[in-house]
Amino acid sequence: MDDSRLHDALAAARPIELAAELVRIPSHPGLARQEEGVATALAAYLDRAGLAPVLEEVAPGRPNLLCALDGAAPGPHLLLCGHTDTVPLNAADPGVGFAGAVRDGRLTGRGAVDMKGALAAMAAALAALAEAGGLAAGRVTLAAVVDEEMESLGAEHLVRSGLTADGAVVGEPTGNRLCRGHKGLEWLEISFVGRAAHGGAPAAGVNAIDGAALFVQRVRSELAPRLAARAHPLLGPPTLNFGTVRGGDQPSTVAAACTLTADRRSLPGESYETMRAELEELLAAVRRELPGLGTGVRRLAGGMATLEHVALETPPGERVVACAAAARTRVCGAAGELGAFPAWTDGALLASAAGIPTIVMGPGDLALAHSPRESVAIEELTEAAALYARTALEFCGGR
Repeated sequence: MDDSRLHDALAAARPIELAAELVRIPSHPGLARQEEGVATALAAYLDRAGLAPVLEEVAPGRPNLLCALDGAAPGPHLLLCGHTDTVPLNAADPGVGFAGAVRDGRLTGRGAVDMKGALAAMAAALAALAEAGGLAAGRVTLAAVVDEEMESLGAEHLVRSGLTADGAVVGEPTGNRLCRGHKGLEWLEISFVGRAAHGGAPAAGVNAIDGAALFVQRVRSELAPRLAARAHPLLGPPTLNFGTVRGGDQPSTVAAACTLTADRRSLPGESYETMRAELEELLAAVRRELPGLGTGVRRLAGGMATLEHVALETPPGERVVACAAAARTRVCGAAGELGAFPAWTDGALLASAAGIPTIVMGPGDLALAHSPRESVAIEELTEAAALYARTALEFCGGR
């Protein structure tokens, strides 16, 4: 397809206007029918482009959107995937809010980076391809899914529906760089149960906070060096971060309970059971040191639905990697380095549960996501739309 023809079609698709419209529609947890407004707006946009979007309800008022563009002949199927939910506004500083304003060459507002900007670019790419003459072969499908920020209900519904594809692009914010993997993610709760006693006679009790402190010390001295030694050539080392600690009743009582929560980032080959076994080994040593202490490890509620949030690693020889690199060369002047994305994405479920080779590539800076400074450069949004359209043409064989 001629570059100028595609360029004109992408401009006519108005991805910036669509992105601003989506940002102005709140879709964070706590809202009734949370993502419905975003999905409806996307569907209306795609309808106007002459496409045929379909809404599939995952939970009441929470629909996934699917929209496919078929080529003139059979060929490879590319999936463009993004999520319609966001995190809430920052409590201490509402910052950019839901204005969806364009200022100083940037679109501001919750979701501009994570990831309504990318969704708009994907939808614009689909509309532009249709306007510019379509695909000579193959199929490209846009999937806008719910609930990525919490349990990935939308992605689970997608893979359980039997959807198949030959490759996928997830539009999380990479600055439009091509990333072929990321670590897995588990949210863990580690509990310590002791025995209450008067603070003036602590020997009569078993202090659960002491148990938690001993455990943290063992993680630092024993587990952390082992994790660092496992560094993956693409993804780096697995990590464990303690995020919260809760325990005790008041200063003059021996704490009968203490709970830690942790973020555990995993590598390919690791699972919840292998991670749990490592922690249990350390907890057993703590129990020996504090007789009478009880301990436990479990997944933290809200961190996942049913499918394990494993790591993603797509081999560099996969077609989707080569085609995205070719698209970047054409649009950006160079393919750039194949990197790793620092956060978890629904792409891991597409790869592990549906067997779809998946990359991560989208506009925006992850450091600005989930923050009162959330904004994305207009130039990156327009570049992303061109990248998605060109990747589809390279992948499906409709150059």
